[in-house]
Amino acid sequence: MASLRPRTVSRPKRRPGGPSTGRRRLLWGTAAVLVVCGLLVWWLRPSPSPSPGGKVTFATGVRTGVYERYGTLFKQRLARDLPRVDLELQHSQGSVQNLTRIVSGQADFTITAADALAAYRNKGGKDASRIRACARLYDDYMHLVVPRNSPVDSAKDLKGMRVGVGEKRSGVALVTKRLLKAAGLDMDHDVHPVRKGIDTMPGLLTEGKLDAFFWSGGLPTGAIERLAEGADIRLVQLGDLLPRLHEQRPGTRYYRAAVMPPDAYPTVQRGRSVKTVAIANLLVTMDRTDAALTEGVTRSVIKSRDQIGREVHAAQKVDLRTAIYTDPVPLHEGARRYYRSAKP
Repeated sequence: MASLRPRTVSRPKRRPGGPSTGRRRLLWGTAAVLVVCGLLVWWLRPSPSPSPGGKVTFATGVRTGVYERYGTLFKQRLARDLPRVDLELQHSQGSVQNLTRIVSGQADFTITAADALAAYRNKGGKDASRIRACARLYDDYMHLVVPRNSPVDSAKDLKGMRVGVGEKRSGVALVTKRLLKAAGLDMDHDVHPVRKGIDTMPGLLTEGKLDAFFWSGGLPTGAIERLAEGADIRLVQLGDLLPRLHEQRPGTRYYRAAVMPPDAYPTVQRGRSVKTVAIANLLVTMDRTDAALTEGVTRSVIKSRDQIGREVHAAQKVDLRTAIYTDPVPLHEGARRYYRSAKP
């Protein structure tokens, strides 16, 4: 009977000291290829984009106004977020002049009210189609300020009076003219218009050189708070004008009914709310503005809400979820980049 023991299979002997010469060559070759590929990736990879830098101009508004204060605080924030950017602030008469400045290249960024922007576009203003938005900021509230003992209870009662209507190229003047028209009055004929800003009108009221003044600003406006400290004033409701105001379309569709809460100006309102009209403010630039710069500015605006809001309470309304609603103009591509990357 044949033996059942397993046969021994002879195996080639491996030299001591590691893999065969062919395998070593393969390993060395693979390693060399990996090194070369790594060098190529490092060499060909795109360089990180440099942080935006240079001089940038921001048109704000009248001294003591909310636009001006917002711009001052934003400059401090941007110095930390974009240290290579030198932000220069420009005082202005307000929304209307601000638009002419960015279109002409005198300013790179500015704040303007939506109604002023719509009016500029509707009349076919120069390069109106090239204006772009970075963010919707906060709402301006229309104020009609009178002495406490004034007989004025509605804008209709202003006929024949000396009325502060805002500077010529301000958003205040634009809204005031429309409000007076809604009240059945012509600003140039039925009242005595005084074309001054919030830096001047409170003083004229206390000196008896004005009977009333209009102002469009965030809540609260510091100049009116300071006026209330030394003068007995009150706020006249404007809510009754909204239906007639909307009849002046299309530009007036940007006005909405609003209420000033009792704590907006506690010593003035004395526990009472005031019905009025509100308009959204937008931070805008031109389509030619660098996308990286616009993205950085937009990011800084959103991130600075709490910091700026401690001094400019209206800025607390800046919100990532609502900032993208910038009708009547589209977002700048740089702003779009930020919003796509940001999460509420």
